[in-house]
Formats: sequence, C-alpha cells, structure tokens
Amino acid sequence: MIIGIMGESGSGKTTSLRNLDPKTTVIVDSDKKGMSWKGWKSSFNEKAKNYVKTDFPQVALQALQRVDTEEKLKHIKVFVVDTINGLMVADEMRRAKEKNYDKWMDLAQSIYDLVDYALKVRDDLTVVFLAHTQTERDDSGYSWTRIKTSGKKLDKIVLESKFPTVLLAKVVDGKYYFETRSNFSTAKTPMGAFEDDLIENDIVKVIDVLKDY
Repeated sequence: MIIGIMGESGSGKTTSLRNLDPKTTVIVDSDKKGMSWKGWKSSFNEKAKNYVKTDFPQVALQALQRVDTEEKLKHIKVFVVDTINGLMVADEMRRAKEKNYDKWMDLAQSIYDLVDYALKVRDDLTVVFLAHTQTERDDSGYSWTRIKTSGKKLDKIVLESKFPTVLLAKVVDGKYYFETRSNFSTAKTPMGAFEDDLIENDIVKVIDVLKDY
C-alpha cells in the first residue's frame, strides 16, 4: 500500500507519524530536520536501525528494497519518506552547475524509480511519502493545490496519479487535520473509505482504514 501526505510546512505532515510503532517502522528523513514530537529520538534513531538520514534518492530506494525483500526486516510494516521534496531538491542542488538535459532526466528517473518500486512492495508493507505543496492558478482564476515537484519532467509524471490515496495536511482552528477530498486540491481517497472531508491527523488510523482497500 502506498499513501501520499502533502501539505505546507507546519501543516502537520510529520506530526501525523507520532503514533507509528518504532519497532515496525522505518523513517527516511531526507529533510534532515528530525521528527516533530517530544522524545522522538529515543524511539527513532540509527542505533535502533529505524531512522535513516539521507537526501540521496538512490539510498532511499536501497533502504526500501532491503525492507521489502530481506527476511530479517519482514517485521517492518511501515516505510516513510519525509519528504520526497528533500530528495528532489538535494539531487538538483548537487548538480546545479550542470546545464544539460540529462540532469533533469536523471532527477525524474530517480524519483520515478523510488515511487514505482513502492507500488510493488509486499502486501503487508505500507509506504508513506510526505510532500510539500504548491498552489497554481490558471487563466480563468481557478486555483488548486498539488504536490510540489522539481522540473517539467517530474510534472509530466504527475506523482499523485501514482498514489491511490493522497491526503492534504492542514490546520483548522489551531488543530491538525487531513483533508480527504477537495475541489481545490489533488487530495483523494478510495471510494467509501472516509465519510468526512476532514479526518484526524493520525497516519496509524488512516492505515487501519485503508487495509480493507
């Protein structure tokens, strides 16, 4: 199962991970900022082998492949990338001086490979991609919010099309929520999974519901 969580900085994307079981979760922290709740370091760290700090897409993919295939890691049920934009931007900056077309092809390919592999993992493994958003407006004045990408090649992929579920993290009256559907964003969920447009910001509860889908 693959889930996308998008939102602006401070909207509660990382906060939604707070109830994940550290014994069955691996987090790739590509933003390298740490988690957003008190005491997270005692649960997620390199010594526990459930926390990887890297902004290399290839390293994130290798970590996912190991969790998916290695027998000793079959107890891992949730794999998180926080955020996919951290991988995109870091890859772009490392090759900032390159002006050729291949740079953008390589960037798109590395992100595509990671997301595409996530679609094929074992049935009992959930892959969660956190992503920053951008809001666009067309000539008619209509605006919508979607996952922010780097370069036109990644725009053509339309990352949301790869995710059966895309939740929009947002703050309403000082509380964190997930938006499950909207006319003004690419948020979407399987038909019948969630009755409300706004649900609790807790990825554990979301995963429990989506297991039936």
